Amino acid sequence: MDRRTLLGALAVTPLVAACEPLAPRVAAPPEARPEPAEAPLVQAEPLETPWQTIDPFLFCFHHHDAFPQGNAQMGPAASLAGRTIGSDFSNRDGWSMYHGDVVPGFPQHPHRGFETVTVVRRGRVDHSDSLGATARYGDGDVQWLTAGHGIVHAEMMPLLAQDGPNPLDLFQIWLNLPAADKHADPHFKMLWAEHIPRPTLRDAAGRQVELALVAGQLAGARPPAPPPRSWAARPENEVAIVTLKLAPGARYTLPPASRGVSRMLYFYRGSRLRVGPAEVEVGRALTLRGHVAAALENGRDESELLLLQGRAIGEPVVKHGPFVMNTRQEIAQAFSDYRSTRFGGWPWPGDGPVHPRGQDRFARQADGRVERAPRAEG
Repeated sequence: MDRRTLLGALAVTPLVAACEPLAPRVAAPPEARPEPAEAPLVQAEPLETPWQTIDPFLFCFHHHDAFPQGNAQMGPAASLAGRTIGSDFSNRDGWSMYHGDVVPGFPQHPHRGFETVTVVRRGRVDHSDSLGATARYGDGDVQWLTAGHGIVHAEMMPLLAQDGPNPLDLFQIWLNLPAADKHADPHFKMLWAEHIPRPTLRDAAGRQVELALVAGQLAGARPPAPPPRSWAARPENEVAIVTLKLAPGARYTLPPASRGVSRMLYFYRGSRLRVGPAEVEVGRALTLRGHVAAALENGRDESELLLLQGRAIGEPVVKHGPFVMNTRQEIAQAFSDYRSTRFGGWPWPGDGPVHPRGQDRFARQADGRVERAPRAEG
């Protein structure tokens, strides 16, 4: 109704009617008003290298190397010309030597104050440490190492196949320790592939979603327990480390965690993904509201994601190289202790030891106890 029509209508309205009080508008009581729905996605950032993390996590690196066939020393049967040997992160020809000079990998180096979680989806890793423990693991295995008050270890990537390529796909994740546990005794635990839950789900249209649970609970599945002094060993911290693979168009909803629990979802393979009402492109680190269910709808290509979740430790973090403590003085003490004790010394003949080519998956703890990887049924 325009201004002239409105004035005309008022002129012919009976005076009594015009003067009658309007019925008051009664607001709904606050408890009756529906809360506005919170979107699960807080922000989407381009993936950096290493991937950005949130407390209680410190570091996340995706090693994805198309290694060639191996030589007699289990190094690459290819020229190393043009690489900075000793610090090669070039990804030249699709792979790097990292800090290795013959075999790719990370020769002996110290850690204190946090945990490393090494999720090897494809390929092999040879572990050796200053306590005398050693292992070979991979193809779905996870090593969870509490560095605690100090350990030196090597993580080498032997190229076992001499008649074809040696692809490697692994996540190295650093999980912080609270001050009360930064001087815990070092300890590593193997989570063998055969013991890691891998539920396969289907959405309403029958499209497949595959999960692998390293930590946390989803889809009614629970993985093996982490080491006893881990932040993840306390259920109230709701730590989760989960990989997800979504078929084209597949839908899956991450159930809500408790308030105060943080979530980061790394979308590293695929094309597009819908997270609640938002759509994001591949190559994004997605910060989520942990207490909000996150409805995921995949795009036209198969997608892979990594979920890191946990309650923040909320303490000061001071990092310097391989040490993570709460104060600069503690960092200085860590360097002093390492110089004087070498965290137990190095009992191995070389800085980057590897096991014989024919060695199967196994772990030997510092007390001499040997674990053999279980064999898959069938």
